[in-house]
Amino acid sequence: MVKKKNTKDVTEERLEAVEEALTRTERILEKHQKNILSGIAIIIIIVLGYFSFQKYYLEPKEKDASEQMWMAEKYFGMDSLQLALNGDGNYLGFLDIIDEYGVTKSANLANYYAGVCYLRLGQYDEAIEYLGNFSSDDQVLAPMALGAMGDAYMELGETSKAANKYLAAAEKRDNAFTSPLFYQKAAWAFELEEDYKEALRLQNKLKTDFPTSAEGREAEKYIALLEAKLK
Repeated sequence: MVKKKNTKDVTEERLEAVEEALTRTERILEKHQKNILSGIAIIIIIVLGYFSFQKYYLEPKEKDASEQMWMAEKYFGMDSLQLALNGDGNYLGFLDIIDEYGVTKSANLANYYAGVCYLRLGQYDEAIEYLGNFSSDDQVLAPMALGAMGDAYMELGETSKAANKYLAAAEKRDNAFTSPLFYQKAAWAFELEEDYKEALRLQNKLKTDFPTSAEGREAEKYIALLEAKLK
């Protein structure tokens, strides 16, 4: 018959096991102390460097870029696109802001503005380049940038690329402003590509998901035309 250990013995064994584990841990720490301390020092340097970069470099840059960019934005609103792009001699244009303040939010936004400027000027390859350099999670600007790239591809006669950009723009942010607009443009582009099935799918989506939008109200007539083409 197996003899049961009393509570005192069990407790002592557990304490011995814990002490043995702690001793092993101490040995490991002693053995690798130099490497561990070096690793901690590196982490501290990285963290301090990041905050220093933010405080003493990026924030002043961001402020300067913002102060320069307001005039370029004003020219953009006035449709003075060359001045918006290249500046007026006193204030920088979007292209200079991108070059001089590349790590800032203002420079990122300047890529969007520059892309739209080139689109309006009919310089479609440049429009695609700058719009492609723009990055945003904004509900409106993110899909608008993709949609503008779709417009540029459409002007270049690259309908398939345009269709895919329009679709990406529609799906980028689900909202009642940009989604219907770009679903409709995507449907038209797919129709030009003679992909009537995909065009019909998108028109039906407009009718079902965005019935109160202008595009959703127009969808019915396009559905009838596309169904006729598929017969």
